[in-house]
Amino acid sequence: MKKVYLVADNIISPIGFSTEENIENLRLNQTGIKKVDDDYIWSEPFFGAVVNNDKLSKAWESISSDLGYTKLEKMMLLSVSKMIVENPSLDIVKCGIVVSTTKGNINNLKGGLDKKAYLSSISETIQNYFKLDHTPIVLSNACISGGLALAVGKRMIQSELFEDVVVIGGDLLSEFTLSGFFSFQAVSNEPCKPFCKNRTGISLGEAAASAWLSSKKDTTKKEIIEITGDASANDANHISGPSRTGEGLYISIAKALKEAGLDSTQVDYITAHGTATPFNDEMEAIAFNRAGLQNVPLNSLKGYYGHTLGASALIESIVARHCLINNEVFTSLGFEELGVSQSINVITKNEKKELNRVLKTASGFGGCNVALIIEKVAS
Repeated sequence: MKKVYLVADNIISPIGFSTEENIENLRLNQTGIKKVDDDYIWSEPFFGAVVNNDKLSKAWESISSDLGYTKLEKMMLLSVSKMIVENPSLDIVKCGIVVSTTKGNINNLKGGLDKKAYLSSISETIQNYFKLDHTPIVLSNACISGGLALAVGKRMIQSELFEDVVVIGGDLLSEFTLSGFFSFQAVSNEPCKPFCKNRTGISLGEAAASAWLSSKKDTTKKEIIEITGDASANDANHISGPSRTGEGLYISIAKALKEAGLDSTQVDYITAHGTATPFNDEMEAIAFNRAGLQNVPLNSLKGYYGHTLGASALIESIVARHCLINNEVFTSLGFEELGVSQSINVITKNEKKELNRVLKTASGFGGCNVALIIEKVAS
C-alpha cells in the first residue's frame, strides 16, 4: 500500500492569511472570535469569527483583478494559489482535487435561486480558474467533511488514481447556518469554551484551507509527515444529536489506530472536534475513555477559529502537522474547569513537547465521525 504524506498547506482565516501567521497567532493564544454586528449575516450582534472583507479584497487583488467571485471562492482560490506559489513543484493540473464544504455559496440564495448556490458550482469555479482537465470532487458530509476529504484523498493515492491530491476546504459564516444553530439554542453568548463546565454553546466561524497530499515524500520542504490511518463510522444515532455512548467515534478511532498499526498508548496528542455544545463534548469524552485515550493531552481549536464547518477538520489537521514539526501544543482556549462526566486531559497552557503521533477526530450531524492518525516519519 502506498504511503501518503502531508507535504504542504495554507490556511486563510480570521487569525491569518498563511499557515505561518495562523500558527504564530495560536502561539499568542489570539482568538478570531469577536462580537459581530453585521445585518447581512444576522439581525442582532453575536459572537463569531469572520474573515475581514477588506483584507480579503486586498489579498485577492494580489493574484487577480476579476471581481466576479464570491467571498468563499476568493478564500479557497487564494489559499490554493498561495500554496502553489510556495511550492513550485506542485502541478495542480496533474493532481486529484477534493473540495470540502457543507454549504458552499449559501449566501447566493438570498436574492433567489442562483446557480452558484449549488455545491457543484464551486467545483466548476476551481476547475475553470486553474484550467483543469478534470472536475474536482465535492465532498459534503456535515462537520467531518474536512477530515473525510483528507481520508478520501489518501485513498485516491493508495488506489493509484493520482500520485498527488489537493484537498480544499471552506465555509462561510452565514445567516443560513446561524439560523439553524440558533434554532437549537446552541449559539454561545460569548466565545465558546470547549469541554469546560461553563460552556454555553457553539461559536461559528468562516475560513478556507488547502493541503497537498503526495505519495512522494521528497516533495516536502519540512519534516516528513504521513497520514498512516483513517476511518469513518456513522452511528446513525439522530439527525442532530450525537451518540450517548460515542459508538461511531470509538469505532473510527479503533479502526484508524488499527490501520496505523498503533495502540492507544502510542498517541501523543489529540486534536478533538470540541464544539463546546453539551452533548458533543460529553460524547467525545466517553469515546476517548472507551478507546483508552483519557490521559492523552487533548485540545479543541474551536476557541480560536469558531466552528468553520467544512474547513474545520482540515484546518485542525494542518495545525496538527505543524505541531508535529515544531514539537508544540496549544492551550485549549476558553477551558477553565472540566465539564464532562469522564476524565480527559485538556491542555491548559502552550507547551513544547516531543510529538510523534497525533489523533485528529471530528463528528457531525447525522451520526457521522472520522478519525485520522498523523505521524512524524524518521528521515
